[in-house]
Amino acid sequence: MSRQSESENDLTGTDQATNEGADTASDPQRPSDHVDGTAAATTDAGVNQPKLGFVGYVRFFWRQLTSMRTALFLLMMLALAAIPGSLVPQRTADPNGVVQYKADHATLYPILDKLQVFDTYTSVWFSAIYLLLFVSLIGCIVPRTRHHWQALRTRPPKTPVRLTRLAGFRTVAVEPDTMADGATGTDAATGLPSVDRAVTRAMALLKRSGYRVERFGDSVSAERGYLRETGNLVFHAALVGVLIAVGIGGGFGYTGQRLLVEGQTFSNVLGSYDSFNPGRWFNQEQLKGYNLTLDKFVTKYEERNLNALGQATDYSATVTSKEKGGESKTSRLGVNEPLSIGGTNVYLLGNGYAMNVTVRDGDGNVAFQDVVPFLPADANYTSTGVIKVPDASPDQLGMVGFFYPTAVKQTTGAYASTYPDIENPLLSLQVYTGDLGLDDGVPRSVYQLDTKGLTQIAGTKADTASIQLKPGQTKKLPGDAGSITFDGVKRYVSLDVHHDPSQLFVGGFAVLAVLGLLTSLFVPRRRVWVKVVPRTGAANGEYDLEYAGLARGEDPNLERAVGEIATRHTSDLGVRMPQ
Repeated sequence: MSRQSESENDLTGTDQATNEGADTASDPQRPSDHVDGTAAATTDAGVNQPKLGFVGYVRFFWRQLTSMRTALFLLMMLALAAIPGSLVPQRTADPNGVVQYKADHATLYPILDKLQVFDTYTSVWFSAIYLLLFVSLIGCIVPRTRHHWQALRTRPPKTPVRLTRLAGFRTVAVEPDTMADGATGTDAATGLPSVDRAVTRAMALLKRSGYRVERFGDSVSAERGYLRETGNLVFHAALVGVLIAVGIGGGFGYTGQRLLVEGQTFSNVLGSYDSFNPGRWFNQEQLKGYNLTLDKFVTKYEERNLNALGQATDYSATVTSKEKGGESKTSRLGVNEPLSIGGTNVYLLGNGYAMNVTVRDGDGNVAFQDVVPFLPADANYTSTGVIKVPDASPDQLGMVGFFYPTAVKQTTGAYASTYPDIENPLLSLQVYTGDLGLDDGVPRSVYQLDTKGLTQIAGTKADTASIQLKPGQTKKLPGDAGSITFDGVKRYVSLDVHHDPSQLFVGGFAVLAVLGLLTSLFVPRRRVWVKVVPRTGAANGEYDLEYAGLARGEDPNLERAVGEIATRHTSDLGVRMPQ
């Protein structure tokens, strides 16, 4: 009777004892003083289990953390946790984008900021997953490596007594009738290959096929596929290498942003960056000297497909670069086509229009003459910007501007841009006078104007309408505040300069991870046995050759592999395989 049947009978007996225990006197087969043990067991309060204690709980949680299932789960969680970094701008890569996101989503921004979404890759929750994954992988790799090393030094297992139950089993009779004509290496008396020869040839054949072999009497035990576990360990070790390289590389790397207008030159020094985010161990000596000049920026727009009219099809920046002690060279900088120079990669992030303006104050002196970048506000590049003139006399001047590349007046009287390229450029300015607050020591954004305490002299809240200019025009400001000249429009690009000393290491570990993964997927782990079984009562030394295999994991080709070994072995011995 099986143990399951016995257990079922015991359970049945327990139920019966429970139902009948109250009336034992009615059963003539039972003594009056009999105590039913099963009935007593049902009244027990429960099973007393040993308490784990502090050390037990620590061991339990450590085993859970270092399991392969947990490592895979944490790897998936890390991939999911990285998604917000691609959905919203990051302070380290696009600080201007974060400012714009705050302006566009005033309600949502504080919530995301508290959740550290704008600093995804340095946030507490992302770092926690990162560190847990690191610890989990280390905890998986170390014991598995030790076990794998021991397995590599262990002899193949002994040949099972009965091979008939294993995969691909087949038997070949070795007798005079099965010997091929002209077979070599046979015994002179019997005309058959000796048992020792059959075993020796099987060992040589399996060794040539990449198996580790061991002889046990008249049989050969062979195994192969340890490279599968090696590949698995290499894959996980490479993941740890990637984590370490990224962590250390981030400490020595840096990221900087610079807005560059056509004709301007950027030098790779700390003071030339608009924003700069160094790593923990950054040193200014890492900034290798080079210059980068934006010669021209061109955007190609869709002009034939009316459904996509005005959509950008390509961005192209022509730049002239020169490294310290080197010669100047002209290169193309495009989307997904970074420029590698001075140990950094320069990426093209965005673009827009910059206004070249000249402002004269009330005394007729040039108080401001520069190129002011405007930020795009829609797909047709309606752009907004701020012009601040702190040196104007008698009062400082501040202007909030709207630029329309292709201006069209709406029925409401307002202007809008209907095409992103410059077809009918128009600059509209609202002018303010007063203290701009640039001397109070509080940092101010170059893209925003705090109008609190200022007086509007031209615009929607003033007696004078907004000042509208086309390239080349000059207009006077109300109240003898001066004049402004719109000298022209230039293009600008937003550059991201990225230095990561761990790139080569990350790339190398990534290649190792792929190779290890492929090895663990496609290298089969199997055992094969070849056994010589003498026939009982055979007079001429006849025997049978038995072949079988066992897969460690899924191996759909195991039976075919056993068949090929049998065919090659019998052919080597000069034995004909049965049809």
